[in-house]
Amino acid sequence: MKKCISIPKALSIGMVLLTILFSNLVLSSTQIFAQTASDNERETALRSRQYIELIGSIFSYVENNYVDKLNPELLYEGALKGMLEALNDPYTSYLDKSNMRDLNDTTVGNFGGVGLTISKPVTSTPEKPAYVEVSSPIDGGPGFKAGIQAGDFLVAINGIETKDITMDEVLSMLRGTIGETVEVLVKRGKTMQFSVKITRELIEVPTVKYDMLKTKNKNLGYLKIIEFTPLTAQRVQEALDIFYDNQYEGLIIDLRNNPGGLIDSVYQVADKFIDAGPIVSTRGRQSFDDTTFFAAARNTAVRNMPIVVLINRGSASASEILAGALKDDHLAYLVGERTYGKGSVQQVIPLYNKDGIKLTIARYYTPSDVNIDKIGIPPDFEVLFPELTEKEETAYVDLLESKRIEEYVQEHPNMNENDIATYAKVLRKNYPLNEESLRKLIRNEVYRTRGSLLYDLDYDLQLRAAIEIFESNSYDERMKEAKTLKELQDAFVLAEKEE
Repeated sequence: MKKCISIPKALSIGMVLLTILFSNLVLSSTQIFAQTASDNERETALRSRQYIELIGSIFSYVENNYVDKLNPELLYEGALKGMLEALNDPYTSYLDKSNMRDLNDTTVGNFGGVGLTISKPVTSTPEKPAYVEVSSPIDGGPGFKAGIQAGDFLVAINGIETKDITMDEVLSMLRGTIGETVEVLVKRGKTMQFSVKITRELIEVPTVKYDMLKTKNKNLGYLKIIEFTPLTAQRVQEALDIFYDNQYEGLIIDLRNNPGGLIDSVYQVADKFIDAGPIVSTRGRQSFDDTTFFAAARNTAVRNMPIVVLINRGSASASEILAGALKDDHLAYLVGERTYGKGSVQQVIPLYNKDGIKLTIARYYTPSDVNIDKIGIPPDFEVLFPELTEKEETAYVDLLESKRIEEYVQEHPNMNENDIATYAKVLRKNYPLNEESLRKLIRNEVYRTRGSLLYDLDYDLQLRAAIEIFESNSYDERMKEAKTLKELQDAFVLAEKEE
């Protein structure tokens, strides 16, 4: 392409490339419209071409007449950012060189930072400030170890309010030199705010963790899918083989805090459980974006196995695809909280300057033709962690700011579960929190230097609920009574309207 174009003096290369690209699309569209489309469509195509020409003219005029000499790249980046932000889509954005590199790093599976998957509204208002929202903490990462939870808001980073800065600036502040600390002001719930210091680490994104979970009466496979990467399907198969060798009687798939990943990856995983039929379909404006992924019986690795899937507000995108497919095919019972609700598909388009754009090109639909965008997937059995009272919130913040747990654990590096329980009772005398929550806080600090626990049966009400379903032998009865995904969504939407 570069050999075929001549670059006008007043235009940057990037602008020319974009102008040529979109002009060609418009011109070709205009030719088709002349034969088949309505007058309105022809008028729209003409206006689009005029806008492109106008942008080029303004670009040239500003570059040549602004009072100071300008770097054309500045105008190029500003034009792209403004155009994509006008769509008011948090998943569509301009990616500069740094962000493209970060995206590649996360896809490969390692990068430096605090280990949080985040999002940020495009616009900020007094009623709804554009604070950074934590979609999910990366399992075992520094943010996870520091107690950051899905649904938390990062109000400030190193004293700078996030509502006043761009997503690019947020990322540059969270990522940096490994070993240095980042101080974030966290907002949780309606009023609770507290500061947390997070030490940057080399983030190695795990994809799958698993273990045999032996209960009183059952031998269960526990499969935690952390993110869908190119290696996820292989790791899932390794786990299933281990479960089979250990004669598992039920399977718990934990998708909590799973922010998603690659659609090909989640399709390959779902295909291990679904014999036939659609797994997920995508639909966009262009016919080539319309794709249906079908299951093949030859790939099925699990049949006639009771499955419970754990979901929460940190389950998004690809993890919702898996939960929705298993739900629609009556292969799993969903326990936990309503999922995040990201039912759209993005394409990353690299540009000439090692930058790029991320564009929403389609929405995806479950096998029963349900789209979960902005609604999410409600569970069959809702299990919520108790919300703190105002008094408990104050005690929680006071305890964190006191550094008592951190200092005590440092002085007692070999604490076991009995030691944790004993110290929780001591703390409760001054901090009116339930002992489960106190034990959880202590346990987080104890295992911060030892590596994260795969599961925490003492604190994890949702996992305990899943186990109880198997222990009580109520799985089959619950599956018979379970509503369809569409029925669950309709009930949730109705409840929202009534509030």
